[in-house]
Amino acid sequence: MLTELPTTRGASLQFRDPARARALLAAIERLTADRAGGAPLSIMHVCGSHEQAIARFGLRAVLPPTLQVIMGPGCPVCVTDAPEVDEAVALAEAGLRVASYGDMLRVPGSGRSLDDARADGARVEVVYGVAEALTAAQAAPDEPLVFFASGFETTAVATAAVLLRKPPPNFLVLSAHKYIPPVMEIVAEMPHTRVEGFLAAGHAAAITGYGVFEPFVARHRIPVVVGGFEPLDLLAGFAKLAELARDGEARVVNAFPRLVSRDGNRRAQQQLWRVFEPVGGQWRGIARVPNGNLRLRPEFAGHDARRRFAALLAAAPPARLAPRSDECRCGDILSGSASPRDCALFGAPCTPAQPVGACMVSSEGTCRIWHEYGGIPRLEIHEAPS
Repeated sequence: MLTELPTTRGASLQFRDPARARALLAAIERLTADRAGGAPLSIMHVCGSHEQAIARFGLRAVLPPTLQVIMGPGCPVCVTDAPEVDEAVALAEAGLRVASYGDMLRVPGSGRSLDDARADGARVEVVYGVAEALTAAQAAPDEPLVFFASGFETTAVATAAVLLRKPPPNFLVLSAHKYIPPVMEIVAEMPHTRVEGFLAAGHAAAITGYGVFEPFVARHRIPVVVGGFEPLDLLAGFAKLAELARDGEARVVNAFPRLVSRDGNRRAQQQLWRVFEPVGGQWRGIARVPNGNLRLRPEFAGHDARRRFAALLAAAPPARLAPRSDECRCGDILSGSASPRDCALFGAPCTPAQPVGACMVSSEGTCRIWHEYGGIPRLEIHEAPS
């Protein structure tokens, strides 16, 4: 079938075969033709890496108009709520060392960002992962270092692994980690939702397994396909969702079998849930998501920056709202009810150099990606030279 991937020629995997891409596109067009009411099939992916690949390879330019692909809340930096950023800023402004990913530094809180605090002299450091933050803490054992941790289950597992290795007492975590499956429930229940299928992220499903989506599908009768990140992975995922929608089938399909299994990485899951517990919390611009935030369990209170510095955070002055923040439509974009072009700020004055909202800051944010790649460029599929 067209949705089976990868194709194999000899000993190599073929992910960018123009002929197969055309066949998949033809299948998508055929499967979405003659829809009742004439509305396009609307599917959502929940992964910034998917959006990057879709934009980079210009897939929206070649998809038929009968298929609409929406990016949902798949950017972990973007959905980090302003009060969570405010906590990190308050710790930095109090004189503590704070380390985080580069994208996170420029994300606005209620009024200021970590980058603003650093410009005023706060000790804010960029790291590429939790291991680098741990190394920085080990190099200066006499002072606390707070790792402002963001990301979905993939990066949360890495944070958990470090904490399970008994790091030094000066290494602290301010967790803004999020868990994707609960927010899919929120999107599916939104009154204005148009989503008829979800493309789930292959790397996250490698941890959780694709079986984690089966209860969601049973409750909402919306199909889920787990997909990879190469052009043919994405097109095959779209084609399978189109096929399921046409046939009225609500089930989970694994279109990334070279990496994902039903049960996932059980050891990683054990580490994740040994360290973190799911709690309800606000996702920026979307809603309060039950069990959507990951917080450290009480056993790890010694490394929990929220617990260690609770008095400091409680005494921090309330942040002032940033100008024009109420005009930003990042929340609507993350929930799939708007695109970047629906926002009056997109492109001017909101740009990567001067972002108003979080969706323009992160390399996985829809606004940043559309600004970088031009939204829906005009592309054609060409045969590779022989």
